[in-house]
Amino acid sequence: MNDTVVVITGASAGIGAALAELLGSRGAALVLAARRSERLQAVAARCGDRVLAVTADVTRREDVRRVRDEALARYGRIDVWVNNAGQGISRTPSALTDEDIDLMVLQNVKSALYGMQEVLPHFRERNAGHVINVSSMLGRIPYVVARSAYSGAKHFLNALTANFRAEVQQTHPGIQFSLVSPGVVATEFGLNALHGGPDSRSFSDAQPVREVAEVIADVIASRRPDVYTRRGSRERVAAYISTLAEDP
Repeated sequence: MNDTVVVITGASAGIGAALAELLGSRGAALVLAARRSERLQAVAARCGDRVLAVTADVTRREDVRRVRDEALARYGRIDVWVNNAGQGISRTPSALTDEDIDLMVLQNVKSALYGMQEVLPHFRERNAGHVINVSSMLGRIPYVVARSAYSGAKHFLNALTANFRAEVQQTHPGIQFSLVSPGVVATEFGLNALHGGPDSRSFSDAQPVREVAEVIADVIASRRPDVYTRRGSRERVAAYISTLAEDP
C-alpha cells in the first residue's frame, strides 16, 4: 500500500473514515472527500502526514472534478478511486415520492457515476487505475421493504459497475472496476437515512466497520471485481436467486 494514491468519498464517517485510517496506517497517500468539513478534518488528522482533505459534495459533478484536480495537483496521479458516499431511506414503496427516488439515485448512483467518469481519462492515459464502488447486500436481495428505493439504486450501481468494466477493459485492460457489498454495518447509516431510521450500531448482527475496511483494503491489493464483506453472503444471494422466476 506504500505510496498508493487513494481517493475516498464519504470519508468523514463510517466506512470511509475507517478505510482512510486503515490505509493511512499502511502508508497510502490519501485524498479524502466529504461535505462535513469539520468531521473530515478530524478524520484526516488521524491518517498521518500524506493526506489531503477536500470539502466537497459528490452529488455535484463540478465538486467531483475539483476533487480529482486537487488530487492530481498534490500527488501527480491517482491509483485508486473509492466511491463510498451514499445514503439510505426509510419509506415503504407505496409511499415513495418523486423526490425520494431522485435523491436515492443522486446520492447512490450519480455520485459514483461522476467519480468514474471524471477519473477515467486519467486512468486511460496510464492504462492503469482502479475504481471501487461500495454497494450493499440490498443491491442483491431486496429484503428490507422500507429500503426499497435504496435497494433499487444499489441494483442500478451494480449494473453500472459491471458495464463500465466491460466497456473500458475492451481497450484498457489495466483498469479495474470493483464492487464491494456489505450488509448491515455498525455505523450511523441508519440514523442518517432519509426520513430517519434505527441506529445501525444497535443491531446485534451489525458488522464492525473495521472489518469492512479490511475487506476493501484487500480488494485494492487483489483487484478482485466483486466481493462481499461477510462469509456466507454468496450462498445467501444464490439461495435468493433460486426462488425467482423459472424458465418456461
